[in-house]
Amino acid sequence: MLAQLAAEFPGWYPEWNIPYWLMSILRVVGGLVAVLLPAGGIVYIFLFKMMSFMQSRLGPMEAGPFGSMQLLAEVGKWMQKEDLAPDNADVRIYKMAPLIVLLSTFLLVVVVPFGPQAYFTNFETGVFYALAVASVSVLGILIAGWSSANKYSLLGGLRAGGQLIAYELPMVLATLGVVIQAGSMNLNRIIEVQNTGEIFGVGWIGNPFILTQFIGFLIFMIAVQAELTQSPFDMPIAESELVSGYMTEYSGFRFLIFFIAEFATAGVFGFIASVLFLGGWGVPFTWFGWEGISDVAWWMNFVGPLIMFTKMFALVGVIMWVRFSYPRFREDQLQTFAWKVLIPLALANTAATAILKVVF
Repeated sequence: MLAQLAAEFPGWYPEWNIPYWLMSILRVVGGLVAVLLPAGGIVYIFLFKMMSFMQSRLGPMEAGPFGSMQLLAEVGKWMQKEDLAPDNADVRIYKMAPLIVLLSTFLLVVVVPFGPQAYFTNFETGVFYALAVASVSVLGILIAGWSSANKYSLLGGLRAGGQLIAYELPMVLATLGVVIQAGSMNLNRIIEVQNTGEIFGVGWIGNPFILTQFIGFLIFMIAVQAELTQSPFDMPIAESELVSGYMTEYSGFRFLIFFIAEFATAGVFGFIASVLFLGGWGVPFTWFGWEGISDVAWWMNFVGPLIMFTKMFALVGVIMWVRFSYPRFREDQLQTFAWKVLIPLALANTAATAILKVVF
């Protein structure tokens, strides 16, 4: 594989053999960085600092400079707590549930391209894979709710199952417009089209799909908000009603895993949204004369991740802003919004995109 890449992209991949075990270690380390670094940054910047500013209260400031070590203190606190399970719980799957949710996040990030050759995998059906893997977290949440032997947890799990199934449909339909316009489900190809393509026959220098798929972008971001069970879609964990819902019985590092998975998944969805709608690791309107990925300078494999992280934090900032600003939906309002508003709108957007694609 490396030899093939070296022939296709001279100047980036050196022509020496890297042992499989070393490549595996590099991929594991890269995956941990791509998941845990955004999660920590999101918690510190948005949960600790931005929310405090929006609510006119003091945020963490004592643990390290500007409270920068508060997150480590929180992790240490949760790691010291006893690993408990209810007497009537199905202990084996009760303990597996948080790991399933976190595993889905790691499976999701492997499909994200961070540069022209800086990727873990390069599936031709990358969009299909991402949407399929994103639904795995639902299983972990349902298992957590059912196995806890707690009525509040069960209600939270059932709410989460109904909500996530309802909002996965508009998410899938929102990506259809992107796939139709790009003519591919390969994420790197989608990035290439956005940075070199036309807008329905109009020869611009690049076309970030947020311009032509703005409705799809809005639907996708709303669906992401619901997938993350963030306000105003936080019915599954409603503290005032279900005492944190499916997580009620969890403590210690298992609760910590749920917490990490929530914010890590927000970061990964931010990466995917930036690939689908914001040109990914490229900067549209700047690639004069760029005809394809093979023409991109090798140093974009180092600059690309920085661009991706910048776009991701911008998108997650919007998600957190909505979370801290809007009240919770009622269950009937939540379902009605998905089935009667988002899905018809997404279908109309898909149909309009298909017609314009054929015409132009």
